[in-house]
Amino acid sequence: MTRRLAQVAKKVGVSEATVSRVLNGKPGVSDSTRQAVLSALDVLGYERPTQLRGERARLVGLVLPELQNPIFPAFAEVIGGALAQLGLTPVLCTQTKGGVSEADYVDLLLQQQVSGVVFAGGLYAQADAPHDHYRELADRNIPVVLVNAAIEHLGFPCVSCDDAVAVEQAWRHLASLGHERIGLVLGPGDHMPSGRKLAAARALAPDLPDERVARAMFSLEGGQAAATRLLDQGVTGIICASDPLALGAVRAARRRGLGVPGEVSVVGYDDSAFMNCTEPPLTTVRQPIEAMGRAAVELLNAQIGGSSVTPEELLFEPELVVRGSTAQAPRD
Repeated sequence: MTRRLAQVAKKVGVSEATVSRVLNGKPGVSDSTRQAVLSALDVLGYERPTQLRGERARLVGLVLPELQNPIFPAFAEVIGGALAQLGLTPVLCTQTKGGVSEADYVDLLLQQQVSGVVFAGGLYAQADAPHDHYRELADRNIPVVLVNAAIEHLGFPCVSCDDAVAVEQAWRHLASLGHERIGLVLGPGDHMPSGRKLAAARALAPDLPDERVARAMFSLEGGQAAATRLLDQGVTGIICASDPLALGAVRAARRRGLGVPGEVSVVGYDDSAFMNCTEPPLTTVRQPIEAMGRAAVELLNAQIGGSSVTPEELLFEPELVVRGSTAQAPRD
């Protein structure tokens, strides 16, 4: 610490006491001197104190797993707009298959000395995925907020839609329509939000057989393949963990010559863009994207400002949106 003070003081041409006042946010230093000290820290390769990190480049990393699923551009729009209102500039980092990994993006963001990072969907929701880059962010005291169901022990605040309530709403809706053979299309086995959805389904239907739970990658094609397996089990109602999975389930039913919703009812999750324009319009469970995105930015800004934020999860209530992909169960 003493060596750092001496080097910065020499670089700027001020006393070590002046450098110390800047680093500790004390008054009595002119704006020009203060900026010179902060610039010298950057030039010499020293990390700024946490309370001053927001003054670096006012950049915030926004890391998304993809843009094909409309839910992620929707989150990006809300979060980016909320950051801009605070004078922060979002840096969009989107993963592509065979391209830059989430860990690579974190390295790039650290090189840019970002003020913080928001992850909206990512490896933090998969128990078996590598998490070393999250630990590096924590070790460097970089403000971080996660959106939707992180695994435990990462220690970051999290903003999530309540998966249990979402499944309960979808399940009760199908049950009220007379469906008794209900199946689930979920994400991979280590995917935390999917695990929560499965636990909620089993709480509602303790005798739910494993054959009525199909796992898939989050894509239309994955949903089609998984739903095909469920149709083999004779299900009449399918609850999906995303809207693209649900659209795949609709396609699977039609490939079997089954009508949606006449013979098979399908419920999605997210209520992402254009789900009211599909044929039939998709019944789905809506995530409160606006409220969740703004809450994530508020949590991040509090950390950037030096406030301590409890690493707990804020759960937001979803809303069932009934459209044309669900109807009364067919009579046997």
